Amino acid sequence: MASQFLRQTLIKTKPSTVIRRFSTAAAVASPTGYEEPTGVTMKGVKISGRPLYLDTQATTPVDPRVLDSMLPFYLSRYGNPHSRTHLYGWESETAVETARAQVAALIGASPKEIVFTSGATESNNISVKGVMHFYKEKKRHVITTQTEHKCVLDSCRHLQQEGFEVTYLPVGSDGLIDLDRLRKEIRPDTGLVSIMAVNNEIGVVQPLEEIGKICKEFNVPFHTDAAQALGKIKVDVDKWNVSLMSLSGHKIYGPKGVGALYMRRRPRIRVEPQMNGGGQERGIRSGTVPTPLVVGMGAACELAAKEMEYDEKRIKGLQERLLNGIRAKIDGVVVNGSMDRRYVGNLNLSFAYVEGESLLMGLKEVAVSSGSACTSASLEPSYVLRALGVDEDMAHTSIRFGIGRFTTEEEIDKAVELTVKQVEKLREMSPLYEMVKEGIDIKQIQWAQH
Repeated sequence: MASQFLRQTLIKTKPSTVIRRFSTAAAVASPTGYEEPTGVTMKGVKISGRPLYLDTQATTPVDPRVLDSMLPFYLSRYGNPHSRTHLYGWESETAVETARAQVAALIGASPKEIVFTSGATESNNISVKGVMHFYKEKKRHVITTQTEHKCVLDSCRHLQQEGFEVTYLPVGSDGLIDLDRLRKEIRPDTGLVSIMAVNNEIGVVQPLEEIGKICKEFNVPFHTDAAQALGKIKVDVDKWNVSLMSLSGHKIYGPKGVGALYMRRRPRIRVEPQMNGGGQERGIRSGTVPTPLVVGMGAACELAAKEMEYDEKRIKGLQERLLNGIRAKIDGVVVNGSMDRRYVGNLNLSFAYVEGESLLMGLKEVAVSSGSACTSASLEPSYVLRALGVDEDMAHTSIRFGIGRFTTEEEIDKAVELTVKQVEKLREMSPLYEMVKEGIDIKQIQWAQH
């Protein structure tokens, strides 16, 4: 079946096809996208070639060095790491434990405190629901923020349906929480404070050290979703005083389908397992540990430890190039979230007098995402931007640019050119923009209904 699929794919791929770097596997395994002499057609959309990739908050390409570390565990060292009776199991187990140590080293933890999961979503579920279920006799209250990832918010809503109470902290216009407000909201029955490290949508970095100190003062476990922080900013579990931390492989140039959960041993934090089975991962996460994926995540963490400083410096230069390039050519560009406390690879911009859906549709040659839900069935703007107090019209025009390890200056320059061109094109069609240019304050206009 696989060889037949490969043969069909190779027949469809013309000899002149240009394959982007780091995409050879994807190029072979994409039967639904056809590279024609005039461009690429997929899902009814035709574009001139493979788009520039600027969506690294959604996922990152696997680093080729990570892939190299994984391949032996698919092809020759394919043993189950829980098989205790032969070499295949022993070598897989050794590889898993090496990866555990690599992940732990990046966050300043002990390998014994790392539990492998399927990703940050599962780690967040184990943390939020697992802790509250374990301590349910005495602890009935959770504190989180309005701008958390959906899996934390949905886990909290699930707890509310079970009778737990949840406080959703508001954030300021910069996306940061008020530490005094957090302190006031902690109660004797507060069982968990869950606040993400780096926001996936706007890239702001919360004051984790200060949050950790407050939680320690009140003896409340502190959980942070660090999927967007790992390998991008310096993470230290002791400095932050976290009890639990959720991590993801595919956000740091590792494979999809693997993540980890840090669980503090001293003082020990306990959780109720969300998956029942063979008792793997100290009984917290049953199921066979996927050796190749875990090895890939470990290798990605080791690379991040070595290259994080260099990557940050380089990505910061690209972010400034992108922002300055756009602002030099068009006005009415607003950065969403704090510029001082921000991960440099995330740039969330709103463009005044432009409809977000139209902008995204026109930017098919750049793979970016919208901070608003305007591309879904709902026309509601992003709940994160709403929490920041962004005007609804500006929230609808937000675009998130994600810059990563493999982004080039040429790609940034092309993205600037295409974005500016599209914004100018849409503004030319906008009667509102015409009115603003004529000096009319459109917020003062009383719009009449017919």
